[in-house]
Amino acid sequence: MQPDAVIFDLDGVITDTAHLHFVAWRQVAADIGINIDETFNQQLKGISRMGSLERILTFGGKDGQFSAAEKAALAARKNACYVDSLHSLTPQAVLPGIAELLPALREASIGIGLASVSLNAPAILRALGLADAFDFCADAARLTRSKPDPEIFLAACAGLGVRPERCIGVEDAQAGIDAINACGMIAVGIGASLNGAQLRLDDTAQLTWPRLHALWNQQRRATARCQ
Repeated sequence: MQPDAVIFDLDGVITDTAHLHFVAWRQVAADIGINIDETFNQQLKGISRMGSLERILTFGGKDGQFSAAEKAALAARKNACYVDSLHSLTPQAVLPGIAELLPALREASIGIGLASVSLNAPAILRALGLADAFDFCADAARLTRSKPDPEIFLAACAGLGVRPERCIGVEDAQAGIDAINACGMIAVGIGASLNGAQLRLDDTAQLTWPRLHALWNQQRRATARCQ
């Protein structure tokens, strides 16, 4: 008894570029007269680029003050700042436990997928030396709906050729946990403040194949008893 695949979020699970996102958004926000801090930035975790921009504009009381073209330019400016900062990423930026987990999943013949809303996910994986570690990465450019909608996780499942109910999803954002639950996967949450995960861990160092395997068997037994 084991899952067909484990599907990971990228930021906060495989590596942590949250601060790089924050610095880029803070600069763009400041240019239009909005001040954001690290606390507000927590609201942007797991949210798409345009979704994040909309939240920033709402926070700053500037809803309706920018055209679609102007919003696109602001988002592009943020992305340029962020992409420039990615040059600092190396394999040493992979979060604890991940470098051991991915080969363990491969050895157990478990599919490995990525479900990240970041359009820069392929470049980030290359910088981390993990481009060949994933069997399929859902293409954020094809998305029409952001998390908590399950679209990206369903896309990852489709790309791997597996059913959602046969998969485990790993996330560090509430929107991601909600998305995993919405498509019928088993949810693993990294972080103390997450709700709805079948397994919650404090950090990625606790994320191991034996722990995921035990979770899978526990959930399958519980499902069998309810049938």
